[in-house]
Amino acid sequence: MKTAYLNKDIFTSKLDKVATREGYGDGVVEIAKQNNNVVVLCADLTQSTKSEKFKKVFPNRFFEMGVAEQNMAGVAAGLALSGKVPFMSSYATFSPGRNWDQIRVSICYSEANVKIVGAHAGLSVGPDGATHQALEDVAITRVLPNIVILNPCDYEQARKATIEAVKYKGPVYLRLAREATPVFTSEKYPFEIGKANVLMEGKDVTLISSGPILYEALKAARELSLRYGIGCDVIDLSTIKPLDEKTIIDSARKTGRVITLEEHQVIGGSGSAVAELLSQQLPTPMMFLGVKDSFGESGHFDELWEKYGINAHHVEVAVKNFVGKI
Repeated sequence: MKTAYLNKDIFTSKLDKVATREGYGDGVVEIAKQNNNVVVLCADLTQSTKSEKFKKVFPNRFFEMGVAEQNMAGVAAGLALSGKVPFMSSYATFSPGRNWDQIRVSICYSEANVKIVGAHAGLSVGPDGATHQALEDVAITRVLPNIVILNPCDYEQARKATIEAVKYKGPVYLRLAREATPVFTSEKYPFEIGKANVLMEGKDVTLISSGPILYEALKAARELSLRYGIGCDVIDLSTIKPLDEKTIIDSARKTGRVITLEEHQVIGGSGSAVAELLSQQLPTPMMFLGVKDSFGESGHFDELWEKYGINAHHVEVAVKNFVGKI
């Protein structure tokens, strides 16, 4: 385990729980103090997206756009092309979900320096149900040219990802969750766009994940090692696009098996991105854990992760079965 990267209380009850959206809220204020061109736009969801933190500190650099995500994307593109660094924030089901055309043409085609903040992504939206659970957002953004996709795993990484997004010139999609989840990375954890990190090392199987669900992969890997002697390479794929090809290929060559875990449809998500890479450069047996061609539903996020087979228990079962077959 990369102890320098991870919180010393990682597998204890002392571990703090904070939502990744809070990391964005704090990170954008932090970087805006250094860069006067940073502005924030929101589609009537300032409290939910935590853009309210920016609004309180920089009220003259905040723009409330109302329930109009398509218009917000156009305004953000215009601000970017005039020299500003806009963050446009909403729920991921609405942005990039509802304004995909404007993101495609006004932002990505124009290579506008816009940061798209999609909050409440994945199943962890919980009681809000299927209409608000963005399970397709990675697929619809990954296909767009010129865009970077970041999926931070906890509060600390979300804060760093927000800061790094400003330093990168071009469109960025920042995927955030609603639920308070474990803050398991340390302040020393390095974050670099386009760089994946190996958090645990093993020779039997590679587990690749990103976002808060990554913690489930780490818990499963620990149990597999302690109870069954199965060693897992656990990779934090915090940048889904562009992929860190070398880290993925090196791990797959070592273990000979790859399992991807995501809080997203298995069709078109990060698992698909990994499969596209390996099929061309190092054909490797793979298994995909995620939502399998269905919508979500209302419920507590723990219950939903259990139902859709993406919690630590299901990862353990999948690894044991996969290792036993090959």
